[in-house]
Formats: sequence, C-alpha cells, structure tokens
Amino acid sequence: MKTTLKLQEFLPYRLSVLSNRISRAIADRYEEQFQISLPEWRVIAVLGESSEVSAGFVAQKTAMDKVAVSRAVNKLITSGLLIRKFANEDKRRSVLSLSKSGSEVYNEVAPLAIDYENKMMKQLSLNDQSLLEELLGKLEKINL
Repeated sequence: MKTTLKLQEFLPYRLSVLSNRISRAIADRYEEQFQISLPEWRVIAVLGESSEVSAGFVAQKTAMDKVAVSRAVNKLITSGLLIRKFANEDKRRSVLSLSKSGSEVYNEVAPLAIDYENKMMKQLSLNDQSLLEELLGKLEKINL
C-alpha cells in the first residue's frame, strides 16, 4: 500500500511555512532600516539577552547551523554591531557581545518584534493563548 504525503496537512511543513511567514513579516520591517538579515537579527536577539557567549551557544539557541551563524557573526562584526574577544577563563575560546551600535539596533528592533507578537496573540482568546503555549512546549520537548 502506497502512503501519500499530503503536504498541506503535514505538521512539520505547516509549522515551517507559518514560521517563515511570521519571520518574513518581521524581517521586512528591519532589513531595510538597519540592513540586517534574518540570521543576523537572530544573532543580535540572542546577544541582547545573553552577552559574552560563543557562536556555538548562538547556534544552539537559534537552531541555526554553525555556518549560517558564522556568516552572520562575521558580517555583524564587519558592520560594527558585534564585538568578538577572547574569554577570560580560556583564551582559545572567543565570545561575542553587542557593540554600542548593536545594542542600539537591538533596542529599536526588539519592540517591533514584541509588537508584532502582541498583534498576533490578540487574534487568540486567552484560553487559546494558554493552549498554544502548552502545545508548543510539548512539541519542543520531543526528542527527534
């Protein structure tokens, strides 16, 4: 018996498409103004929360591959938005942090992202919001 995959009903596909649509809508707002790409914004967002972390930590937090993180980091360093230095405890390990300009970009873009999230969540009842949070938590715990 042949099994047919119905892509429009396939959960991983639907989640990916939704994620891409949401990310693209937010990215359109900051790419033109700040000349940063979606991967670059994700690096900035992680460093806005956790300063002086490795590129590996950024890759883990964003679920981006290390090559994409490396490209984004290098571009952000070149543009003056990130600073790379050696860790105090291990001079072989580099750590990343936002520069003053990078912090300014973070402080301007983060409210746009939060506003976008708030607009999306307003489309759901409080019960739906709680259920969505619960379901996402369950899906995130699945060990694939």
